Amino acid sequence: MTQQSFIELSDGNTIPQVGLGTWKLDSANMQAVVEAAIAAGYRHFDTAYAYRNEAALGAALKASGVGEDELFITSKLPSGRHGFESTLRTFDETMANLGVDVLDLYLIHWPMPKTGNFVDTFKAFITLKEEGRIKSIGVSNFHQAHLEKLMKETGVTPVVNQIELSPAFQQKELRAFNEKHGITTESWSPLGRGDVLENPTIREIAQKHGRTPGQVTIRWHIQNGLIVIPKSANPQRIAENFGVFDFALDDEDMGKIATLDSVDGRTGVNPDEGEFLQV
Repeated sequence: MTQQSFIELSDGNTIPQVGLGTWKLDSANMQAVVEAAIAAGYRHFDTAYAYRNEAALGAALKASGVGEDELFITSKLPSGRHGFESTLRTFDETMANLGVDVLDLYLIHWPMPKTGNFVDTFKAFITLKEEGRIKSIGVSNFHQAHLEKLMKETGVTPVVNQIELSPAFQQKELRAFNEKHGITTESWSPLGRGDVLENPTIREIAQKHGRTPGQVTIRWHIQNGLIVIPKSANPQRIAENFGVFDFALDDEDMGKIATLDSVDGRTGVNPDEGEFLQV
């Protein structure tokens, strides 16, 4: 089992830096995936109400025999459930699905600035944290303007902003804003939906270190101080993605990867325009 690294969030809680993304996993494959992940060393698992697999993940984690105090679980509120009371009701559903007493991290999945109500939604998050039902509260897919509005109107800064981020779409300005305000950036689709793995520069660096392109890419996220949640259902790939704590990229490697950033690198929906999942 490989040694994990951790990041201290601005609220004093710590999060394992590498977690397993669970989008598109369901009850048919969740148990085997979780078993492979636990064996590899993962203790951080990322799900969402919109993935419709919270219950499957909760059952698989319970069957793993790993204590709740050793796990870090993240879930997210779906876009169709914005609003104070709706958030409280949906959170109850999430907790029943997961079968845990306290959730480690809860995120607003999408800001939905045109139709949603993310300010009142976050006020519900604050209430749930004050009640001790959530350890840390944050957001996902929020741009700078969304974050500024949220902080101004609630007086509370989210501890995490989970955004699409890969070597092909590095979001440097948003990352800088997050860092300035003590918001830890978390990367979803960290491998660029697999496209990054075919990049000649990434492959060259992988060959140099005797590693896979995926390991090099995940290592790049780690060395940039990001939380990273690669997703795979393949046991070998799950283990490979976690085997990234015993090597490091040098300054030359990091410099080369920095040049891969592209304004056309986004693979998901622009958060100003809608959401990726409809729930």
